[in-house]
Amino acid sequence: MRRNAPASRIANGWLCGVLLAVVLVLPGDRAEAASAVEIDAKVNAVLTRFYKEVASAKELSTKAQGILTFPSVIKAGFGIGGEFGEGALRINDKTVDYYSTAAVSIGFQFGAQSRAVILMFMSDDALTRFRSSDGWEVGVDASVALVTIGASGSIDTTNIKAPVIGFIFGEKGLMYNLSLEGSKMTKLDKK
Repeated sequence: MRRNAPASRIANGWLCGVLLAVVLVLPGDRAEAASAVEIDAKVNAVLTRFYKEVASAKELSTKAQGILTFPSVIKAGFGIGGEFGEGALRINDKTVDYYSTAAVSIGFQFGAQSRAVILMFMSDDALTRFRSSDGWEVGVDASVALVTIGASGSIDTTNIKAPVIGFIFGEKGLMYNLSLEGSKMTKLDKK
């Protein structure tokens, strides 16, 4: 019986990881979901901090046709991971729609983290394709160019030519070497 104990622990670990991923990725009951007012307040806080800490971010945002902000994307996993968050799409500084983002990943991972994700749609075409889609997936429906920050905390807005650019912003500022690949955005029905 002792010989099977390690295999049983591994199977239990995988099962826990799968269950955690499912819980994180699937939206809960409507009563548990954030309200539009709560999402807007969190989006305001994240954008204010982003513009304050990243030089040229405000200038770049004025060139964007729309900005999709997920103030808190929770990612957790143990072998198999999942992530989920809710956010708002703003056009001309006004919220026009609410979205969720979700992804499942397999590989070496353990723990949990929270991060903010900011996507800027730099062309009308990219924004229109996003808004007309029924579930938009990074890497399938469009590529997102993640922007890196220079040593001085500035970004060179003249060299950014991608139709959709993204920033991953954590508790300690902009986060590096992360991916949005496989993240799926779905429109929410919020009033």
